[in-house]
Amino acid sequence: MLAVLSPGQGAQKPGFLTPWLDLPGAEARLRWWSALAGVDLVHLGTAADADEIKDTARTQPLLVAAALLAAEHLPGGSPTGPRPGGLYDVAVVAGHSVGELAAASLAGALPAESAITLAAVRGREMAAACALEATGMAAVLGGDRDEVLAAIDSHGLHAANHNGAGQIVAAGASGQLEKFAAEPPARARVAVLQVAGAFHTPYMATAEEALASVAAGIIPADPNRILLSNLDGTAVDHGRELLQRLVRQVTAPVRWDLCMRTLAELGVTGVLELPPAGTLAGLVKREFKERGAPEIVTLRTPDDLPAARDLIARHGVAPRHEPTRQFRVVVSASAGTFEPAAGLAEGDLLTAGQVIGHVTTRQGPVEVAAHDAGVLTEWLAHHDDPVAPGQPLARISGSPL
Repeated sequence: MLAVLSPGQGAQKPGFLTPWLDLPGAEARLRWWSALAGVDLVHLGTAADADEIKDTARTQPLLVAAALLAAEHLPGGSPTGPRPGGLYDVAVVAGHSVGELAAASLAGALPAESAITLAAVRGREMAAACALEATGMAAVLGGDRDEVLAAIDSHGLHAANHNGAGQIVAAGASGQLEKFAAEPPARARVAVLQVAGAFHTPYMATAEEALASVAAGIIPADPNRILLSNLDGTAVDHGRELLQRLVRQVTAPVRWDLCMRTLAELGVTGVLELPPAGTLAGLVKREFKERGAPEIVTLRTPDDLPAARDLIARHGVAPRHEPTRQFRVVVSASAGTFEPAAGLAEGDLLTAGQVIGHVTTRQGPVEVAAHDAGVLTEWLAHHDDPVAPGQPLARISGSPL
């Protein structure tokens, strides 16, 4: 099973898009997306210095554009952007923070143009929110997790990023952050980050409101891949819910630790990180150290494309001439234990609305139904498995694309 990951803010480096502009049509794509974003993505990705691309208003659309530009050169990509069902041999997609917008496009839920536009609005409004009050962020490395969270709370700060592998990012007012850094939790190191403000906290409320007003005009599709949400690490099955989560994520913590837990539970064997690659690959390696990390390819330049295509061929659905089936994932709406429907087995034909099982909750059983007709390709949860809201339960293949 193959997962494709899209990094978030902080992964960018000066000139990282320069080699990509040598590919046919790449510069034209960036200039079109620049018109939508209101920033010069070609300049930012090639000639801008570190300070310029650290600006939140510029960084966010740049990162989404970089991921989507590279994805167009992978199996299932398209010269007009990832098509619905693009990257057809990828089972799971996820993005860190603003990278979720790129992941949503790769999952077929948002056109590339919508993802770029939302990233630009998100970046501008978050930058404006940062200017309202002196705030910041600090990485907490090591220490006991519960003790770290208690210390963050005691200083009036927020745990904005749960990145796993012993890394939590605290955020809040600059003065409180300085006191926290001077009094780190036991066996932990605190490093103040060079960022504009307290992202993923209530300090970004004005940005969330502004993004919501723009997102209200977008009609998303339902994801056709397992698309993991930063809110809780679970899969999102409906486009409207996805859009609501993307907006909510502006003020909500990034639970990348839970996304990585879901990757492990799904049995992901291969991970491809899109440019500017490296950060998420490092987190996955450290988080999976005890259980054995999946094979990882970091797609930094076009020179890495052969390795990326090889990874896809071996861990995804092998490319073929006949039509590729589109897969849908059925997810749980509630927390509880899952019970598949009696007599239903992988390979059986399903009708739209057919009950495939139920989740036993404290309030009673909740039916789980197939949204569309198709073939029950794979159970992702089994008898008496504990499940959380949004957790994938089964994969259904529909008609060929």
